[in-house]
Order: sequence, then C-alpha cells, then structure tokens
Amino acid sequence: MRAFALMVVVAALGCAKKEAAPSPAASTSPTAEKAPFKELTVDEVEKRLAAKDGKTFVFDANPREVFDKRHVPGAVYVPDEGVTASLLPPDKSAALIFYCANPH
Repeated sequence: MRAFALMVVVAALGCAKKEAAPSPAASTSPTAEKAPFKELTVDEVEKRLAAKDGKTFVFDANPREVFDKRHVPGAVYVPDEGVTASLLPPDKSAALIFYCANPH
C-alpha cells in the first residue's frame, strides 16, 4: 500500500478529469483565502492518517475505474462533476488531501 500511496500522492491539479472553471464568487470573495496548495510527502500523509484525529480527509480524483481497483483506505471518490459541499467535512479547519495518478 505504501508504494501505491507514493505513486499517487500528488496535488489534484492536472488530473485527467475535466477541469471546471473557477467560480467567480470564489475568486472575488473578500473572505476567500488565497493560500497556495501544499504538496505532502507519503510520510506526511501517513502520519496525518495514523493520527486518526478526525481532521484529515483524503479525496481520490482518479477516474472511477482506477478508484474501484485501488485507492488509499478511507479515500472519498471525487466524481467527474467535481467536489460538492456534500463531499466535504463540516469542519472548515480540516486538512483536505486530494490525489491522483497523473502520468503527465
């Protein structure tokens, strides 16, 4: 499993899914934070998941057939339509980890 995680723990940007245009409200909102995405190492992800503190959530942005074959335990599948509020945890301070196996 560790080898698989090493292969796929990358930022979700650039995955094979259709990219949606950013929401105008999200980019112009005065309260929207503009923090950059952070890449995590396999060890960092493993440590966060091992803590089981309810503050780390993993999302798999691979195509459905890849997700069905294998995924990080506990990962939530991200459908082609993208992430919706119903997929996200209510805790706004939670760490959200998105990954895909981007061959590019």
